[in-house]
Amino acid sequence: MIPNFTAVHNRFRLNGRHYAFDRLKDVAYSFIKEGEPHEIEIGEFLLQWTDSKKTITVKTSGSTGSPKSIKLSKQAMVHSAIATGNYFKLRPGNSALMCLPATYIAGKMMLVRAIILGLRLDLVVPNSNPLEFLRKKYQFAAMVPMQLSNSLENLYKIRTLIVGGAKVSDDLVEKIQESSSTVYATYGMTETITHIAVKKLNKLKAHTTKAYFEVLPNVEISQDGRGCLVINAPYLSKLPIVTNDVVMLHSNTTFELLGRLDNVINSGGIKIQPELLEAKLAPYINADFFIASQENEVLGEAVILVIEGKKQALPKAIFNNLQKHEIPKDIIFIKTFNRTISGKIDRHKTLDSTKKVS
Repeated sequence: MIPNFTAVHNRFRLNGRHYAFDRLKDVAYSFIKEGEPHEIEIGEFLLQWTDSKKTITVKTSGSTGSPKSIKLSKQAMVHSAIATGNYFKLRPGNSALMCLPATYIAGKMMLVRAIILGLRLDLVVPNSNPLEFLRKKYQFAAMVPMQLSNSLENLYKIRTLIVGGAKVSDDLVEKIQESSSTVYATYGMTETITHIAVKKLNKLKAHTTKAYFEVLPNVEISQDGRGCLVINAPYLSKLPIVTNDVVMLHSNTTFELLGRLDNVINSGGIKIQPELLEAKLAPYINADFFIASQENEVLGEAVILVIEGKKQALPKAIFNNLQKHEIPKDIIFIKTFNRTISGKIDRHKTLDSTKKVS
């Protein structure tokens, strides 16, 4: 039986103490009045969670458009927490670490999971290296890629880690292969109440060369005519959620994320998915970069390569494995990329800055 959002599991602990639903308001007021900045954000969420409304208002990250406020059902958030708990086999009394801010949905859901699943949740300042001074070990945590990158030496402190907010680079994936922690990339958005699918990044089965995203329980997926992912999760939405993410379905529960439809380049009638081209170039470029396009009289759109940092000489072999239409017509160096709060490169704002420079 699915509990109501007003339920609090009797094994739930916040920094070592159990709180009933009504007492969470006291915690909220205390955090808001006397807490650190990250605790104030937690307090503000707990006030929303314990008020009389059936929805809460959350901000989107702005990674796929302008940030906006949307309303989410509290009961749908409960369903999402249970789906995550079932997938990762989280049990009442398991320890969890919250090192993300409660500003956005990922942080809010760590609190909901703890309350509903009965986790023992500890709060730490959501900085770039949250494990550095911790002495305890935890069974579950969530991070963004920057935190993971800075936590490699201390990753043994987390048994199961989910990573979202931005893509985990191939280089970072390589660095976690020998870790005792099991690390998963997540796929989702604010509208899907964090992730609806996860992809294992290390500890893969023998002979498995590539892992795909696997959906959580009670989630069905399909493609529309554009090749984009369609999510059918009744516990989240009565209507299917249509995305702009181009995917390849490998089964009715697994898919490969190819890139954003918004980013597709039409060069001389040939459609190019920037993310796939970026994967080919990644081994040759020791900096953050992305593929984009600029207007071209002959091709309509011409492929360009945008690299962060000072101008540098690139390996001669960098374009050897590219087809003719994939080879960038121009290479642009930008001192610093624009990024979203979650650390994703904001391609559109960065491209605007290239126009100003040029």
